[in-house]
Amino acid sequence: MRDRHLKYLMVLPAVVVVFATAIWPLLQSLILSFRTWKLSKSSVPGPFIGFENYSWALFEDPDFWNATVVTSVYTVLTVALTTLLALGIALLLAPGGRLRLTVRTLLILPFAMSPALVGVSFRFMFNPEFGLFDAFFGLLIPPLADVSWLSDPTLAFSVAVMADIWGWIPFITLVLIGGIAALPRETVEAAHVDGASSWQAFRDITLPQLTPVLAIVVILKSIFSIKTFDQIYMLTNGGPGTATQTLAHYAYFSGFKYYDMGFAASVAWVLVIPMIVLTFFYTRYVFREN
Repeated sequence: MRDRHLKYLMVLPAVVVVFATAIWPLLQSLILSFRTWKLSKSSVPGPFIGFENYSWALFEDPDFWNATVVTSVYTVLTVALTTLLALGIALLLAPGGRLRLTVRTLLILPFAMSPALVGVSFRFMFNPEFGLFDAFFGLLIPPLADVSWLSDPTLAFSVAVMADIWGWIPFITLVLIGGIAALPRETVEAAHVDGASSWQAFRDITLPQLTPVLAIVVILKSIFSIKTFDQIYMLTNGGPGTATQTLAHYAYFSGFKYYDMGFAASVAWVLVIPMIVLTFFYTRYVFREN
């Protein structure tokens, strides 16, 4: 009897912590999204107003749709470019060797940096007065010598995408290296014996077998790109204007600049919807039956 209930007792502390730090705040924010609460006018939530916060965001707020477009484009670009570049690097490093083992070890260093630190670093490196990247691009392409990257909407968005790709490529590369290493070598060797080129062997054999790993990588990276906040906050703070303002940043902006906590909660819950869908597919791939 004691042994049967011991397993539940062992996981109880973890369940309590998860409930207190994740589930309970989520439920409270969901309730808050149906209420009005101007923090500048009252220290307690106001009355329930139904779906008015959601209605305002979806049908009357242009800033919400701007943040939605920015988040969508940002997610598509970062996921696609990170996956493609990481796949290329993984194919180069997968065979092994002493030098490649060292490179794979060094690859983890950028991912070890927090997104906030990555944002601060890129903000300094693209500074028009003493930035390393600004001087480097100006040396290679003289017309870019006096360009203020973070003051131009398009260039600032490009810098945000570059920063995210730089931070995520190492982790995705290591995941793909593991996926490639797990593939059976016999099929590729048989294809080469039959006269297939390296590209044909990759396209017809390696890539189809690597598809489940790529699917997990794409879903996982999409989740992190959609909810990105700290890197954007430290790099551009959503600017210039609202050129790099993602939905997560807009929710923060609504809550802690305009003190509209109810509306901020509704924006955050709109952001939760695609996260739930992606999480569903992620769990299906990870825990699928072989």
